[in-house]
This record gives sequence, structure tokens and C-alpha cells, in this order.
Amino acid sequence: MPVYVDHNPSGTTPIDCIEIGVVNNMPDGALQATERQFVKLLEAAADFDNANVRLTFYSLPDVPRSNVGRHLSRFYSSLDHLWERRLDGLIVTGAEPRTPSLNQECYWGSMTKVMDWAEHNTTSSIWSCLAAHAAVLHLDGIGRRRLADKRFGVFECARVADHALGAGLPSRVTMPHSRWNDLPESELTARGYRILTRSDIAGVDAFVKQRKSLFVFFQGHPEYEANTLLLEYRRDIGRFLRRERETYPEMPKGYFDADTSGTLALLQEKAVTAPHEQLLAEFPSAQAEQALQTPWQSTAALFYRNWLQHLSSKKETQVPVIPNLLADQTTAAH
Repeated sequence: MPVYVDHNPSGTTPIDCIEIGVVNNMPDGALQATERQFVKLLEAAADFDNANVRLTFYSLPDVPRSNVGRHLSRFYSSLDHLWERRLDGLIVTGAEPRTPSLNQECYWGSMTKVMDWAEHNTTSSIWSCLAAHAAVLHLDGIGRRRLADKRFGVFECARVADHALGAGLPSRVTMPHSRWNDLPESELTARGYRILTRSDIAGVDAFVKQRKSLFVFFQGHPEYEANTLLLEYRRDIGRFLRRERETYPEMPKGYFDADTSGTLALLQEKAVTAPHEQLLAEFPSAQAEQALQTPWQSTAALFYRNWLQHLSSKKETQVPVIPNLLADQTTAAH
């Protein structure tokens, strides 16, 4: 179904499509990949009742940037325009943390303003990873906890509540996670959050809270592509080899096949014994990518389909068909 990326929003919500904003706060190196991931996921999800989605991309102005200014100026709308609009849905991504406490991040003021705006101007909003941690801290004072090591890999999660957003999901699903912090389940439930999926190993995965708008939270990353964890693992190895981190990164759990894991273990042995940046050339990218599986993508599409149906059901009129204009865009789908 059509997903139209709008670079020049009019400031009003059309009645002929589901209007969604994406506040993309990912660092420069992951900015365009994140655009692509959410466009592809929403395309896979928007396959009901001739549903059509119009996306507008935003970014917090305080997130440190270096070399993507031209891209942002061409393909992103100013956050100032967001305050003048009402959207059906909003998706807010995480960002790379730079301080021990979220409320010390340079973008904290802008992030909390988006949260307050979303409650009064959307039907529902989705908060991903660090954005989820920031939202529960601002809304209910729930602080995240630092993990002993990175929670990294693909984890099996159980569906633990009946909710419209989980309609049709199997009793057990898989989901990628990549984070250094965790939210305590007991504090979430005590403050009225409803846990939808959780893992015995990874902890809480998806959860919701109905406020004036339905707030949806993911500690995992349903939007990830097959090779996202692979690229992140390679990046972290490079940081170790350049002495930018002290410890060699743990291999993502439940992700690589046995042959690839064996090759990567040999690379780790070399790197720990005699680290130098040239070793990164031995990273088996081609071998790893050939064997990668994406068991979470069907779950992700179904979850987002249910979310789009929730947004659609709240609109006053039936959503008609509009032309597929995505092919004419030069952003996000590249």
C-alpha cells in the first residue's frame, strides 16, 4: 500500500490518509538507514482496507550533527512546524546517549516538549528504545537502570497480555534488542503501564499506557533490518580496535549461525591478543549476511498493522486510495 513521504507538510491533517510524523534522532551514521527501516515497516503494515500513510520526518534540533545538514534541510521538516499540527500518529526514535542521566542530555528539553505535544495532538505515539526510557522518566519518574553488559541480540518474547495491538500475534515472538539500560517491570506495572511482550532474558519488550493519547513503547527494535545488528557489532569491534572502548563487544545472542559464530570467535581471539585496526578487514560480512534470518519482521508488520488500524478507526471518514508517490521521493526509501 502507498506510503508517501511528505517533505513540505501543509500544517493540516488530510482526511484521506493516515498522517504520521517520525522524529528521527539517530546519529548521522544511522539516520538514513532508520528512515528506510520505518518506511519499509509501514509499507509492510499498511495492507488493510486500502490504507494509505503519509509520513513527515522531523529531528530534534539539539541532537549533535556533523555532516547531514543538507539532508536534513532537504528532507526533514522543522520541529517548529510540528507544534502547529495534529497528527494521527507519531514515532520517536532513540538517540545515542552522551550523559549518564537522560535529563542531562542536550536535547532533553526538546524531547519532553514533543512528549507533552504528543499527548494532546495525536491518537497514539510510539517511543523506541532510548525515547521509551526518556518518556517514562518524564511522564512518571521511572528511571532506567544501567546493565552490566549490552543487551544485544534477538530474543524470544512471550505475549503476556491481550490487547488490540497484539491481535493475531503468536504466543511467543522474537525481537531484536540493542541497549545498555533496562526499565524495571515492577515499577512500570505499579505506575499503570501494561506489558504486552516480555523476555525471560531481555526483560520487558513492548508495553503501553493509555493517556489522552495511547502511548506505545518498545525497548526492542521491530523496525530493524536483517543486517542492522551485524553492522552495529562490526562498528563496536572497530571501536575496540581503535581503543575507543575498553572491552571487546559480546556477540549478539540468537543471531548468527554456527559457522559465522565460529569465524567471529577466531577474529575475537586475534583482536584481544594483538588489537590493531587492520583486523577489521577480516570481519566476515559477506558470510554473515548470507545466513541471516529475520524472524521478527512478520511480527513487526502485524504489530504496526494493528497500530495503523487503531489510528484509522479513530478517523472520521473512511481512508480512500491515493496514488503511490513514494517512487517520486529521493529520501527514506534509498
